[in-house]
Amino acid sequence: MRQHGMRRGNGGFTYLTIMLLIVVMGILLGATTEVWHTGMRREKERELLFIGNQFRNAIGMYYLSHRQYPHNLDDLLKDPQYAFTKRYLRRIARDPMTGKNEWGLLRGAGGGIVGVHSLSDMKPMKVAGFAVAGNNFDGAVKYSDWVFAYVPRQAGVQAPKFNSAGDRPLW
Repeated sequence: MRQHGMRRGNGGFTYLTIMLLIVVMGILLGATTEVWHTGMRREKERELLFIGNQFRNAIGMYYLSHRQYPHNLDDLLKDPQYAFTKRYLRRIARDPMTGKNEWGLLRGAGGGIVGVHSLSDMKPMKVAGFAVAGNNFDGAVKYSDWVFAYVPRQAGVQAPKFNSAGDRPLW
């Protein structure tokens, strides 16, 4: 009879040990998920910076070829002013922050596309240190404030900052 009682006591200890192990594994899994989520968001930010700069470069090449901005993004895929296929972009990339192929467009005085921006209202993780990449997004409150615009360089004139609505430059 006594041996039977000892087994019951050991069983309770084993049960508590397993429960504690499950709790610890849950905590570790939660921490791993948070680290993974943060890493994925940083990767999406890097992808947005890369794609945005590709758009800016394509708009700039189009502008330098025609002395005007493209009227739509499809003009960057196949320039309608050439008899042969001239491309400034291979494809219109999806916005990594929204997952959609839709971009916010910044239009100039003549109606041409001066720049693009994400339509995401999420707060960016990166808020400083953009000067190295040629972007001026320090202090941006949301991803849609990251406007990738081509502004032709003029002697002695600094490129403008754009507001979040993309309506007009902030000087």
